[in-house]
Amino acid sequence: MSRSLQHPTRDQIDLPMVLDCLSDPTRLAIVYTLAQHERAATELCCGDFNALSGKSNLAYHFAKLRESGLMLTRIVGTNRLMKLRREDLDARFPGLLDAVIKSAARDAKRLQIPDVETVGAG
Repeated sequence: MSRSLQHPTRDQIDLPMVLDCLSDPTRLAIVYTLAQHERAATELCCGDFNALSGKSNLAYHFAKLRESGLMLTRIVGTNRLMKLRREDLDARFPGLLDAVIKSAARDAKRLQIPDVETVGAG
């Protein structure tokens, strides 16, 4: 029996909810990190983000990102694999995700976003 998580449809992704979700530094760091792995088409799992926070705190942030429509989460065995919903976000809000990621990259040090190589290396 396969478990699945609920995600909003593309049309249900709401700009105020997305922007509210991105206002949290931990969630912004998760989005930024997921974006850095897009080119390799790599999905990341929960443990890849341990450098950002504790497990229960991360679980809360992952749920918020999924519920807002920013992130897609698949359950495979005991793993939860995550990636950005780039296609849906670009269709709903053209250029928004790129602007957010570019801004996060510019301000990564001030926002205390760890180097991409330190996240996902475990």
